[in-house]
Amino acid sequence: MAGDLHNHSTCSDGSTPIHRLAAMAARAGLSAMAISDHDTLRSAGYCYRHPVQEGVRLIPAVELTGYDYERRHRVHLLCYWPQDCPELRAHCDTMRRRRNECCLQSARELEGMYPLFRTEQALEYARDSGVLFKSGIMQALQELGLADGIYGEAYHRLFGWEPRGLVLHSPEYPPVEEVIATARAARGVLVFAHPTVYKSMPLVRQLVAEGKLDGIEIDHPRNSEADKAECRELCRRHGLIVTGGTDFHGSNTAHPHPVGTCTTADGQIARIDALAKEYQK
Repeated sequence: MAGDLHNHSTCSDGSTPIHRLAAMAARAGLSAMAISDHDTLRSAGYCYRHPVQEGVRLIPAVELTGYDYERRHRVHLLCYWPQDCPELRAHCDTMRRRRNECCLQSARELEGMYPLFRTEQALEYARDSGVLFKSGIMQALQELGLADGIYGEAYHRLFGWEPRGLVLHSPEYPPVEEVIATARAARGVLVFAHPTVYKSMPLVRQLVAEGKLDGIEIDHPRNSEADKAECRELCRRHGLIVTGGTDFHGSNTAHPHPVGTCTTADGQIARIDALAKEYQK
């Protein structure tokens, strides 16, 4: 058996309520599942309160967002078994505030573009998370017949990067070194998420050489075969943990994959558990 160590719920930008995820993992034949919502302690807290559901062990996690200012791209770092601490709470509070400021501004501008759209409708999708994500705005637009899907043509026109979307407002992200320090303060096990997604291999090489990572997420739907091969070799040479996760978002994705598409071997999960216990002595 194996575990899927990268999943999202309505505690951030996923479409699936958190209490439904374990049943999906059980039906997929998984032994464990990490629920790793973006920049929040809500899903980690849920997993600590419900360590086993449907026969599946739930692993507390958080996906932390940072920015590589040297190479000018976002960075996602998975932190497993995080402990509540002032640094982690401050990070989550800051990202919640910044995301809400940006998306509320986008929503106000959309009200001027689309008479049918109201911010209050989009906020219904933020009830579990306390954060208005772009996906919540798109869900509201789709309900109104104003969008062709969550991440279709309308999304790219409104929120795309190149060309820049009509209502895109991006939050300021903390430097990646600050995010690493936050994860260490939380005494969690730190894994670099999906290196291919933000073309992060130069940063991965740097952080591995500096001894700042515990593992790399290799089995991921969007990782390239070349990056997977290099990451496997980096993990082999440096004794790092090899993880896999589907990055499940339910229907809030352009390319859906069911829970269990990408997995982590039980032996690697045992290494995460052991390292977390060591860090938290």
